[in-house]
Amino acid sequence: MTITDIEKLEENIKNESNFIVEIQNNIQNVIVGQNNLIQKLILAILADGHIFLEGVPGLGKTLTIKTLAQIIDTKFQRIQFTPDLLPADIIGTLIYNQNESSFEVKKGPIFSNIILADEINRSPAKVQSALLEAMQERQITIGDNTFTLDDPFLVMATQNPIEHEGTYPLPEAQIDRFMFKVLIDYPSSSEELLILKKMSKIKTELNQKAIVSIKQIHMARKLIDEIHIADNIKEYIVSLILATRNPDNYGIKDLKMLINLGASPRATIFMAKASKTQAFLNQRAYVIPDDVRAVGKAILRHRIILSYEAEAEEISTDHIIDRIYESVPIP
Repeated sequence: MTITDIEKLEENIKNESNFIVEIQNNIQNVIVGQNNLIQKLILAILADGHIFLEGVPGLGKTLTIKTLAQIIDTKFQRIQFTPDLLPADIIGTLIYNQNESSFEVKKGPIFSNIILADEINRSPAKVQSALLEAMQERQITIGDNTFTLDDPFLVMATQNPIEHEGTYPLPEAQIDRFMFKVLIDYPSSSEELLILKKMSKIKTELNQKAIVSIKQIHMARKLIDEIHIADNIKEYIVSLILATRNPDNYGIKDLKMLINLGASPRATIFMAKASKTQAFLNQRAYVIPDDVRAVGKAILRHRIILSYEAEAEEISTDHIIDRIYESVPIP
């Protein structure tokens, strides 16, 4: 890619990325703080990846996702996962029509653009698999009929980390299908005060108008595909992934005892896509190491499986990723 090509692409990116600021501003009119969550949600919908949110109740996870869905002119469905939920409640089923003497397909809530899978770990594996298969294949089979899901198709799943009774933790292989895992923390004291001022009314109007079209999302994705990743940046991404599998090769031998399983090749693909999307948000036509590092934790934290030693010492995956960042040379 020549300098002229880069300049032309950057001009197109600036013209086509204005809606990102509108999304951020409209969400922030409703949600106080949670800037990392808001940015990762935007990254996910532009990079065509799913997102997994973990945080205690009351931090605004569901409200943020509903607000985003209102701002974008798409179909939205919220699915509350419960122990008695069935796969047919998500994907749909066949219903017998007595008048026609035949079976008809009744589509489930999965046939939408944005899906909020609330408390996904409250349903058994069979129900989780029904959703996660749709995430991977982007299609649903009901009886003899196969349906392609709408584009964009984005699953945002939430999980409460403090409750274990009556929950069914997602296996690592299923969590791996999410592009990002975002940890939601408590707001600061100033943010909490602002929340109190905004939300203390008996009835609070939170409805947002749709200001972004699906066409704008598709146009942004086309430009993101054109963003340039230099060979040394590609090698940097691969090195970060390989360091999670063989830390010995990068001078961090002590991590070998702390990691049971490193990141899969899917993480390599996701990191490249997310880095290009991060460059798009920064109105750049090429990826720099800061883009890679900005998305790295959210991509890697649910793909590094810690050993018993790490859990006993209360070492988190974020700590492991920080050590890898320090050890892998930046191009």
